[in-house]
Order: sequence, then structure tokens, then C-alpha cells
Amino acid sequence: MLTGLAIPPAAEAERVITAVLADLRSGNHRGVVVDSPPGAGKSTLVVRAAVELAAAGEPLIIIAQTNEQVDDLIDRLARKAPELRIGRLSAADYQPSERVKGHETVKVAAKVADLGGPAVIIGTAAKWATVTEGSWPWAIVDEAYQMRSDALLRVARRFERALFVGDPGQLDPFSTVETARWTGLTWDPMQAAVAVLLRHNPDLPVHRLPVSWRLPASAAPVVAAAFYPFTGFRAGTGPSDRALSFTEPGPGDALDAAVESAATTGWALHELPARHTLRTDAEAASACAALALRVLRRGAVAVSEHAPAGAPVTADRIAVGAAHRDQVAAIRAHLGEAGAGVTVDTANRLQGREYDVTIVLHPLSGRRDATAFHLESGRLCVLASRHRHACIVVARAGIGELLDAHPSTESVHLDVPVKFPDGWVANQTMLTHLGAT
Repeated sequence: MLTGLAIPPAAEAERVITAVLADLRSGNHRGVVVDSPPGAGKSTLVVRAAVELAAAGEPLIIIAQTNEQVDDLIDRLARKAPELRIGRLSAADYQPSERVKGHETVKVAAKVADLGGPAVIIGTAAKWATVTEGSWPWAIVDEAYQMRSDALLRVARRFERALFVGDPGQLDPFSTVETARWTGLTWDPMQAAVAVLLRHNPDLPVHRLPVSWRLPASAAPVVAAAFYPFTGFRAGTGPSDRALSFTEPGPGDALDAAVESAATTGWALHELPARHTLRTDAEAASACAALALRVLRRGAVAVSEHAPAGAPVTADRIAVGAAHRDQVAAIRAHLGEAGAGVTVDTANRLQGREYDVTIVLHPLSGRRDATAFHLESGRLCVLASRHRHACIVVARAGIGELLDAHPSTESVHLDVPVKFPDGWVANQTMLTHLGAT
């Protein structure tokens, strides 16, 4: 229903998607870029575009960044178009997942020639880089902001036109080698593929998906202000469309206070006493695990547009996120058998995933300094944007003072575009909101 001049979120999103598909079909551009906030339906757009191109008799390839993303897209595409023949380009030792094995129209092979000429071929960027023959009219690059520009260069000869879909607020590509030698070059391999593409092709159309279907009304404005200050987006649901409640009482301690605040407002800050700690802070890891177990033991029930009568928040619908793998291991150890089904992982591996409730160990908790790694806006953005109902942040007191003592002092390089949002500002924005809950 329209309220005044407001456009319903579904209509607003459809208008943008229609414009994207029109640009694709027009043939006027060699590339089309689609920016997406968290949970805006990137995969849905990729599948829809693939189906339309295949239906028009246009063979195409899809380039994803991880095997998990490839298998997820295959499953979605096979369900959307059961008649479509799909090829899964993989390594020789790849073992098909259940999502792939469940579709008779999907063929798996290590070489393009062995796939039998399907309408759509899907593989990782690393695998496509090994393909030395063949070209296709179309390519769709999924999670294009997480693809390094050199990876795009290695596969660019395989297609004539492409759709690039990704989230500019998420983690940038990373490397384990020193990259300063390329800083300032327009083809810097450590820039995101989309960034280099647009620097060399500034006239390519860029569309922005305007609605997040994942984040609730309590989270979308906060995440947009902190991590998408110049583009913004809105939630696809209203304040009354989702609710989180509990069927069991709690002891009324600090954990309960955080859990109930998160259920009521969508956010909570579980603050531990200020202290400089080792990176693997046992007390913080224990608190993360205890909060996840408390949500389970209190029988959380989530009401949403998908479950109007309510659905239990089971262990697989809860995630705990941290910055480092040793922190993840410590949290898993504290969860024990009782929390065996809870997902615990780093921000890098949680990217693209969705849960009802998330618990986040703040990257700056207990630190003496604010390094570029821990200040990176994309890391906190991923951790703070995985939830459909509530997010609880665990942190030691003093992060605000740490930020004030370590203002952004990174070197300024010629010909390097300024990255927005700034991690220092994004952290301050999130802390201000958490402090008010």
C-alpha cells in the first residue's frame, strides 16, 4: 500500500532490477555494475539474469569467488529453472555437495569440453583462470567486489559482455604478500575488480539495489549510516513485521539483559570491564558462547514475514562472528556439545550468510592499538549485517577511547581513490548506536 508518495520496497527493488535487465538486453554496454547492500537479493538477481539470458538462447558463464557460492548458485538456478542444463566447472578432486547432486540437470567436470555444452557454466574465478579456450557472449560475476582485479584480467578473454554484482561495503580482497609496489597504479591487482573496471570504463552504468530483505527495520538505518553513508538503503520489512520472544524465563543476569535488549531493540552491547588482553581473550570468548547458549536455552521464537506464527530459533539459526581464527577456536571450545550446531566463524567466512541471531566479538575489544586490519570497515560491516532479528556485540569497555587515541593516520597516495566509509568513522557510528540501546 502506498503511504503518501512512498514506494513499497518490493516495487522499488523491482524497478531497479528491471532497469538492470534492460541495460543487459540493450547491448549498449560491455558491462553493467550492480551495487547491493547486505541481504538485498544479489543471488536472486544473478539467477534471474541467468535464466533470462539462457532463455534468449545466449550461452553464458557465471564466475563466483568460492566453491560454496558456486554450489549455492547452482542449487538456486536449478530450482528456478528445472529444465536448464547447467555445468559445474570444478577441480579434478571436487566432491559434489548434496545441493549439486540433487539436480539431474547439473553435470560436473574439470574441463569445459566434458560438460556437454550446457546453457550455463558456473565455476570459481580461480578455476576459470585455468580455462585457455572458448568464449561466451555473456558472463555474470558474483560477489564482484571480493574479486581481485588481476583475477578479472585473467578471465576477461572468456566473455564479451558481463554483469558485475556485489556489495561495496563488505571486505575487500586481501593478500598475504606485500602489495605496496602496486599502490597508485590504475590496474593495482589488490583493488576490487569493480574498482579497476570503473576507473578504466567510467561510462558503464551502475545500479544500486535499494532494499535489504535480510536486515530488520531496527538494523537497516544503522548499517546504512555506518557503512553506506552516500548510497543508503531501506529495510524490506517494517518494525511490526518481525519479533523475537522467549518461551523460557532466565535468571535475570547480565546475559539475560543483553539477550532481552536485543530481542526488544534488535541490538545489544554486552560490555566487559576495560582491560588490555591477549588476542584470544578467554573471558570475551566465554561471554560469546554463553550468550549463544542463553538464546537457545530460553527457547527463542522468531516471528517474521516467512513465519507469521513464529519459528523456533534453533542452533543452526545462530552465528558467532570474530576477526581471527584463534578467537573462533576459543569460542567453539566454550560452546561445547550444547552449542554444536551454532555457526562460529571469521568475518571472511561469514560473508554472504544469514541467521536469525548473531553474536559479534568486536574486532577492537581489549586491544592496545587500532590497526588497519581491525579498523577495516568491511570487517565490522560483515559481522553487523548477518542477522534477520537481533545482533549482540561483545566488547571490553574503552573502545571509544582507543579510537580517540588512534585517529586514522594512514599514508595518502597519489592516484588512489579515497575509500568510503572510513573505518574509524564507521566504528564510532556503531558504538554510538550501541551505547544508546
